[in-house]
Amino acid sequence: MQNVREYSNDELVALVPLPADDANKYSRGTLAAIVGSERYPGAACLAAYAGQRMGAGYTEVFTSPSAVPLVQGFRPSLVVRPRAALKANLPAAKPGKPRAYLVGCGFDAEDVEAEKLVHFVLKHADAPVLVDGTGLDALVSAKGRRLLRRRFLNGNPTVVTPHAGEAARLARPFDLPVDDPCALAEALSLAYGVIAVVKGPVTYLSDGEQTVRMAHGTPALAKAGTGDVLAGMTAALLAQGLDPFEASVLGAELHARAGLAAAARWSTIAATAEDVVACIPDAIAELVSASS
Repeated sequence: MQNVREYSNDELVALVPLPADDANKYSRGTLAAIVGSERYPGAACLAAYAGQRMGAGYTEVFTSPSAVPLVQGFRPSLVVRPRAALKANLPAAKPGKPRAYLVGCGFDAEDVEAEKLVHFVLKHADAPVLVDGTGLDALVSAKGRRLLRRRFLNGNPTVVTPHAGEAARLARPFDLPVDDPCALAEALSLAYGVIAVVKGPVTYLSDGEQTVRMAHGTPALAKAGTGDVLAGMTAALLAQGLDPFEASVLGAELHARAGLAAAARWSTIAATAEDVVACIPDAIAELVSASS
């Protein structure tokens, strides 16, 4: 296993994507989020809202038809379309117009189209992709692994953000030991050709060559929806053109700090995923001030 390190405040601050004075919404990055379902529309709201708060210039959501009006009403600044609006010629990331795709948050495990959607994005997205939630289950199949390998060989980064249970399911096809989350993050990265973010009280991130430990989360984050928030935050950083591993590290760090800020304001008991999103600006400000 590689040496495990933690990022310093100064290293983290250097990653924060401050907008250029002449920036426009497209130069600040487009986040395309294929998220939510009839059963879990809230996941689409949380992931997309977190993406906005984390700086994506243009956030569009593709979700189940029944969820479209709910997401539109939640944040009028989101561009929301039904899943059927997705076409095979997905826009690619370009110089001056960075882009990333988020897929899987709030998918219904009983939806037969869920796996197809994940495979569709992996196949057609010429841009960074983050896979989260039920979408992770689509990666364990032979087709899912084949698509990930092709993305890896083509230089298209993929980030996965499993909690312990999801990480264990990803480990099964390769018979990987799951008792050590640090070793598991590295093993999953090498097995699937991805950046693995194994979430927990201590979160470990690995790209197979380097592994980072992030140890100051809070039990306030042990609530439904906070994983969708992390996925949206990290995907927004990918959409802004950050190095994929550094985007994953900064996303996990700011998510933890936003959780701490939410716990301080509303208590560890009462804080919700919505509160974590509301505290993203506080997390950014706290990080920057701590290094100055």
